[in-house]
Amino acid sequence: MTKPRLTSAVTGAVVLTLAFGLTLTGTAYAGEIPGNTEGGMEQSGGKDDGGIYATARITYSGSVAANGSKGNVTSADVNWTPPPCWYAPYLGAKDFKKKMSGDIESQMNAPGMGGHAGAALSELKRHYEDEYGWTDTPGYKDYNVDKDGEGMFWAAVENPNEPDLLKRNSCNDLPFWVDNGEAPPPQYEEAITPEILAALAYQHMQLPDTEVSLAPEQTTKVNLPTWAWLDKAVFDDVQATAAINVPGFNIEATTTARPVSLTLEPGTDDAVTYPASGECTINEDDSIGEPYARGKADRTPPCGITYLRSSGDGTYNLQATITWDISWTGTGGAGGDLPDGTFGNDQAVTVQEIQAVNR
Repeated sequence: MTKPRLTSAVTGAVVLTLAFGLTLTGTAYAGEIPGNTEGGMEQSGGKDDGGIYATARITYSGSVAANGSKGNVTSADVNWTPPPCWYAPYLGAKDFKKKMSGDIESQMNAPGMGGHAGAALSELKRHYEDEYGWTDTPGYKDYNVDKDGEGMFWAAVENPNEPDLLKRNSCNDLPFWVDNGEAPPPQYEEAITPEILAALAYQHMQLPDTEVSLAPEQTTKVNLPTWAWLDKAVFDDVQATAAINVPGFNIEATTTARPVSLTLEPGTDDAVTYPASGECTINEDDSIGEPYARGKADRTPPCGITYLRSSGDGTYNLQATITWDISWTGTGGAGGDLPDGTFGNDQAVTVQEIQAVNR
């Protein structure tokens, strides 16, 4: 794939200009507006006599973390990560001209802004004003103001939850124009799509806390099978939706998590799990394991643990982790699978020796 060929001087000017005020990070401009588990937040676009003033904000709804935080899902695929950045609709032509030209002029008038940096800023100005372009990157006449209302300039958005600064800054191409109803030019592989929205919904998804039912509860005995189960009511599917809604561009994706298994880690090597793998699969009625009931003391639990040694004066940290199958659907009938997700809780278990009475 051929990427736009910008001279190093222009690239430097772009970095300066974006750093000055155009980079769309966090919730600024085309950044993300977090939702919550009660329906999310909304940001709609619009236009007035000055042109389209909307900026594309991602809105979240469904079971998502509050305040833009990452959700509690961990991908089972250690090599999979949400997108570190993307390109999204930014501003209409008139508003983009006001913003971009003002930033360029401010930097060109800054003390010491000469030499290569000054020349690069002039080249950047020519790109948006005088149709000066590069390979796969056409220039614009007066910031496309004659097409105001017919499309938007798109610009880079950083994922604020991406810890790697280099990855977060890897979408560093110049803002580019996209007509309403048209797809972005193919060289912009990171342009926002339903699949990218699905990955972001995954990143923000909040799964329910789950405490495994145990019998005996909290305190058990050495060599006594401890039954573990989760009622089917715990295992509802969980959904999170991410959407962009601006004039001429409306897409969304819903990511769905479906529970499939429970993995028990006793917190000590001196224990036996049932089944031996420690992974209890979901039953046909969407429950896991089997509740303990009177008369089952001599049976082996389908899901559970036998501790072989006392926890002494302390406790064992039982980890119960649920694995969720993750899939998504989106605008235009798109959809597919995402890596399984996991989320677990810790529970303190006291294991006592069985006391014998000598006569």
